Amino acid sequence: MERMQNAFAKLIKNENFKNRYEALKEEVMSHPRIQLFLAEHKDTVTNEMIERSLIKLYEYIGQSIECEGCGSLAQCKNMLQGYHPHLVIQGKMIDIQYDRCPKKVVHDERKKHESLIQSLYVPKAILGASMGEMDLSDPQRFQAIQAAQAFLDAYEPGKMTKGLYLYGSFGVGKTYILGAIANELASRNIASMLVYLPEFLRELKGSMQDNTMNEKIEVVKRIPVLMIDDIGAEAMSSFVRDDIIGSILQFRMLENLPTFFTSNFDMKALEHHLTYTQRGEEEKLKAARVMERIKYLATPVKLSGKNRRE
Repeated sequence: MERMQNAFAKLIKNENFKNRYEALKEEVMSHPRIQLFLAEHKDTVTNEMIERSLIKLYEYIGQSIECEGCGSLAQCKNMLQGYHPHLVIQGKMIDIQYDRCPKKVVHDERKKHESLIQSLYVPKAILGASMGEMDLSDPQRFQAIQAAQAFLDAYEPGKMTKGLYLYGSFGVGKTYILGAIANELASRNIASMLVYLPEFLRELKGSMQDNTMNEKIEVVKRIPVLMIDDIGAEAMSSFVRDDIIGSILQFRMLENLPTFFTSNFDMKALEHHLTYTQRGEEEKLKAARVMERIKYLATPVKLSGKNRRE
């Protein structure tokens, strides 16, 4: 260590090196994040610590914090993709600690859910959905877009905010609106899950063999914002209605977790669908219980217009 200090002392006498070193030091010391860190640790950080840690400080100011300037995880400009730096004091040095950035957290959560629930398939068009690019010129869609924005304006984690029950014909953009809401929530680091219900139920049936059904249901129950796509398109049975759909909605109702739905049925037609099982059984009371939960969790909004898939 002494030999290194002696070598540095000789190097600092070199005029060219000295000028470059002073310029680097000035750039570091004038940076707002460095000034804030020094102000917070004014009783701890010494000039000697700053001199020893100058290269680390320079490394720190050249990177993004809280994903600032990074359009996506793939565009992350930091040394460790998906991780942003924090300054920490370790002994007589200022060092850097790397933690997952907000975009990495959301990405990891989404991957975790996708690995567990294979039916979580989101079309490319939905992945690019944005509230800012919604077509407001169509009066038949305006009410639904307005309701979606009202939810985003009102929602805070832990606060009860009703979701939406979007219903209408095929291809009018119900799922697209959910995708736009999900992307806006993701930008706020709020996890959401869009579940195509018929495929999810088929997967649960197959998962009985490997005993992962309950685990998958638990994930859907507890996700901060759940979006159930195409309810009413599934084959109805007492088990599906009461033990899966009813169980998920009961938990989310008790925990005040926002839940969205899309359907080709209005609520009255959905209740009729839930009343009759594949075996022809009529169970009005049980259907009414599920509908009560849906009405508690979501506000019905009709979506009309042309089929945008044609």
